[in-house]
Amino acid sequence: MEYMSQEGYDKLVAELRQLENEELPRVKDAIAEARDKGDLSENFEYHAAKREQGRLLSRIRYKQKVLANARVIDMSLLVGDCVQLLSKVEMTNLANNRSRTYTITSPHEADIHEGRISIKSPIAQALLNKKVGDIVEVRVPAGLLRLRIDSIER
Repeated sequence: MEYMSQEGYDKLVAELRQLENEELPRVKDAIAEARDKGDLSENFEYHAAKREQGRLLSRIRYKQKVLANARVIDMSLLVGDCVQLLSKVEMTNLANNRSRTYTITSPHEADIHEGRISIKSPIAQALLNKKVGDIVEVRVPAGLLRLRIDSIER
């Protein structure tokens, strides 16, 4: 079971619909067009379109599986003063005194460029159930990070 925000769930549904209603018909048309060109054994366009169809069907099945196992979290039920899924956490790296803000999300919603990190990441795992003022140490590929939690928002 994967917990996620309503926004993340809606985004996955939209991506799935786009794949099923736009991409898949486009690939099927490309296969039909390539098939009309004759001998399939030496038809590069046909084989490329079939590979694209397989890749697309795999992505569709994956998204369907994620949505089947998804549970949308009711934000009004999230209470408490500790870090949990969908918390927005402002923290300071004690080594260089730089402040960063991340939102802890499901792996399917994570996007580091938008400030959303997966709950399965080492930083999020270290932050879980911690409170404002706590200092956590996280082992990351670059070494050991010491982070101080400055604020937690819902």
